[in-house]
Amino acid sequence: MKMMHRLLALLTIIIMMAGFSSAYAADDGYPTSYTYNYDYWGDVRESPDAYRVDTVLYSSGLGLEVAMKTPQSMFVRDNDIYVCDTGNNRLLQIRLKSKGYELVRIIDTVAGSDIPTFNTPSDVFVDEEGTIYVCDTNNGRVVKMDKDLNFIQEFVKPTDATYDQSLSFLPSKLVVDSSGRVFVLATNVNKGLVKFESDGTFTGYIGANKVTYNIAEYIWKMYFTTKEQRAQQESFVPTEYYNIYMDDESFIYATNVSFDEYDLLWDNAQPIRRLNGIGNDILIKNDRYPPIGELYWVEGSDAYGPSKLVDITVLENDIYVAVDRTRGRIFGYDSQGIMLWAFGTTGNQEGAFNSAIAIDHMGKNLIVLDQNEANLTIFTPTEYGNLIFDASEAYLNGDYDGSADLWEEVLKLNANYNLAFIGIGRSLMRQEKYPEAMEYFKMAHDRDNYGRAFRQYRKIWVEENIGWMVAALAAVMIIPLVIKTVKKTRWEVEAYERSQIAK
Repeated sequence: MKMMHRLLALLTIIIMMAGFSSAYAADDGYPTSYTYNYDYWGDVRESPDAYRVDTVLYSSGLGLEVAMKTPQSMFVRDNDIYVCDTGNNRLLQIRLKSKGYELVRIIDTVAGSDIPTFNTPSDVFVDEEGTIYVCDTNNGRVVKMDKDLNFIQEFVKPTDATYDQSLSFLPSKLVVDSSGRVFVLATNVNKGLVKFESDGTFTGYIGANKVTYNIAEYIWKMYFTTKEQRAQQESFVPTEYYNIYMDDESFIYATNVSFDEYDLLWDNAQPIRRLNGIGNDILIKNDRYPPIGELYWVEGSDAYGPSKLVDITVLENDIYVAVDRTRGRIFGYDSQGIMLWAFGTTGNQEGAFNSAIAIDHMGKNLIVLDQNEANLTIFTPTEYGNLIFDASEAYLNGDYDGSADLWEEVLKLNANYNLAFIGIGRSLMRQEKYPEAMEYFKMAHDRDNYGRAFRQYRKIWVEENIGWMVAALAAVMIIPLVIKTVKKTRWEVEAYERSQIAK
């Protein structure tokens, strides 16, 4: 009987240990679902939640008779969310009303077009007038229609010699600037974004990546493949960027998921870029680590490998937010490239993602589209998240005292938040309080800003003390000369007197 009791006790302990191990199975060295950041040494620091789930939109809740199927993209304009319901060859327009989110209409036809229906629509853009642009991928066009869904024009395969006519035109993503110029990310095009003027004229490419060479691949290609094989390999070069987004200043943010993970160490991968009008990357990176998403991953874990940032959105205060398909994470960065927070995980529970494919924002709210679950999760900022937004916005608006006060409130909620120390230091530096700013930069281990504050402090100190410094220097130079002159004169007088006595 005693033996039976011992066996039962041992079995109970094993079950309890299994429960604990399953509860912590996700803890493989990096966070899963809670909000966190990285400190100066790159260690993970938990923080208060910056966002919480507000609601999750499912097909049934929207009253759809045919459920969403493999949606690929979405776009937010004012209070409307336009979803590319790709598997059903249609768009969904969802509107935020006083009672919540409601389906406004299903867009599956284009009135007046020779091709009245969509075939695998993969992206949508809506301008301020309500004009709708759709990447109608397998119809080989970008279709433009007015807000009443009447056909306006098409953007189709360029006939220019720079475009390989043997390739189909397969637009996958697009953005449109305030002048109506259309920038298209097309499958199998490795020259950058395809650019069209508002009248449909093709005017070239922008933002092409620099070509990098792998010596092994180069030798294999040049000496162990035929000419035909080389031509075929060139025809199927992966698309450079995965997704694009245009901010309010008409700069294009692009994400890239095709890179060697070791290139991240040297900032050669550049998974997030900000392209100007001629396609140069002008993304500011003033943090110790570039904006690459996750810094570390544990070999052998389910989500091994670098972050794959499949989409990005930019808020009004130049804060940009990217979503990681690998771990279902959402990463926020300020205009200087400093990480604000990261949160999220994979899974089927509320606030987790099975296959996050797109992100956009409505005000400060974040909206994430899950491809496999075919739903939209809306996140709203918490008090902590709002404080970070407000502090950043106050600084950009020139309210440096207000910004410093708000960062102080952030520190009350998270004493390990380096950006708060940096934010206070920046505000103090703009107020020319350089010694105080240096103290905060020192606490944040921010050498660059500490150096800037020190140089300004040194300049002011020299200007304020130049008078006595010159006087001291003059004294150091003149006094010895005077003493020498006096001594020489006295010696000459004494010599003269001695000579007179001798006579």
